[in-house]
Amino acid sequence: MKLRPVLLVVLLLCGFYYLTTHVWSTGAVSPWLHRAVPTAPVTATRASTLTGPMGNFELTEANAAPAYDTEEQQNIAVYKKALPSVVNITSTAVAFDFFYGPVPQQGQGSGFILDKQGHILTNNHVIDNAQRVEVTLSDKHKYKATVVGVDKGHDLALLLINNAPNLQPATLAESQSLTVGQRVYAIGNPFGLSGTMTRGIISAIRSIRGPNNNPIEDAIQTDAAVNPGNSGGPLLNSRGEVIGITTLIANNGADQSSGIGFAIPVNTAKAVIADFAKYGRVRRPTLDIATLEVGPEVAGQIGLAADYGLLIERVLPGGAAEKAGLHGGTQQAYQGNVPVMLGGDLIVAIDGQEITNAQDLSGAMNSHKAGDEVTLTVFRGHKRLDVKVKLNDATEQKGQAGRET
Repeated sequence: MKLRPVLLVVLLLCGFYYLTTHVWSTGAVSPWLHRAVPTAPVTATRASTLTGPMGNFELTEANAAPAYDTEEQQNIAVYKKALPSVVNITSTAVAFDFFYGPVPQQGQGSGFILDKQGHILTNNHVIDNAQRVEVTLSDKHKYKATVVGVDKGHDLALLLINNAPNLQPATLAESQSLTVGQRVYAIGNPFGLSGTMTRGIISAIRSIRGPNNNPIEDAIQTDAAVNPGNSGGPLLNSRGEVIGITTLIANNGADQSSGIGFAIPVNTAKAVIADFAKYGRVRRPTLDIATLEVGPEVAGQIGLAADYGLLIERVLPGGAAEKAGLHGGTQQAYQGNVPVMLGGDLIVAIDGQEITNAQDLSGAMNSHKAGDEVTLTVFRGHKRLDVKVKLNDATEQKGQAGRET
C-alpha cells in the first residue's frame, strides 16, 4: 500500500518527460493551442518591388481592402445618413477699427436641416449680431439665410434658405430617456473643417449655464470631441437621429476640446420650434419661482415631509406661483457659502408626475406651453396640497433676476 503513492509520482514524472521531449517538440499540440488562443484575422498579401535610384524597396501589400467590422459599419451608416442634413454656417458682423472704419468679422458654426422648405436650426450665439448669414450645404452649394426666429434663453435660432432643391431633413429623436453610457456622434464644422464626425458617449445629464449665462436644463454632457465651429450642429444617437444640439465646450481657458462638451436636448428644441410655428416667437412656460433641489440629506436636516423635490425659495411678484397662492421661503440659511431661503412649499409632483430634481421640472415644462393650467402637488409643512397653477409666459418676466423656472 505504501508503494502506490510512489508509483503514482513516478508515472506522472514519466508522462511529463514523454510529453515535453516527444509530443511537444513535434508540434502535435499546436492545433490545440491555436484553438485556445485567438489570433488576428489573416489578410491575403502579395509582395511588390519598387526600383529606383535609392535601390530596391520590398513591400508587402494587402490583396484587397479588409471588410469593415460591425462597429465600423455602424459609424459609416450614421455618417452617411446624417451628413446630408448638416450645414455649415458663416455669419458676418461689422466692427469698427480705431479710425471708425468698418471691419467685417466672420464666425463659423454648424446647423441642421429641419424640413424641405429650408428651415435650419442652429445656436443663437452662432448668428448673434450678424449682418449676413450664409449656409453651405454638404454638396458645397451656398445660400443666403434669413433669421426667422431666435430664442436667446435656450440659445437657439431658426434660419431659412430659399430655392434649395432636394433638401434632406434630419430625423429628430426623443431626449427624455437618454442614458449615461449611450453612444453618440457629433457632426459639424470644427475649425472650418466641414463634414467632421467625432464619436463618444453620454457622460452625464446635468443642468448648466450656457454661453450667455442662460440656464440649460437636462444638458447632454459628452466626451465626443467638440471644438469651435461645432456649435449648432447635431448630436446623434447610434441610429443617426438628432438627440441634441451641440452648444458648449468646458475648456478651462483653452478654446478647444477638453473631452467635456454639452448639447441642448432635442426635446427643448422641439418645444421652441412649436412656439415659432404657432406664435411666431417663443412662449416659454414658467412657474415664476426660484427653487432649491432637495435630497434625503437636506430634507433630514431641515425636517421636510418628503426627502425629494424642489423647495420654493422665492415666488416672483405678480407671477404664476404667487397668483396661485404658493409660498416662498421666509428664513435665510446657507448651503455651503450659498445663501438659500427655507420655509417655502416643497414641490413633489406636477399633474401626478413625480418631480425629484430640476430636470424633471424642465421636462414637465417642455410638455406644456404658456397659458396651460397644471396641478402642483406640494407639501406646506407636513400638509400635502394640490394647487392649480396657470403657467405664465417667461418673456413677461425678463426683468426679474434669479433662478426662475
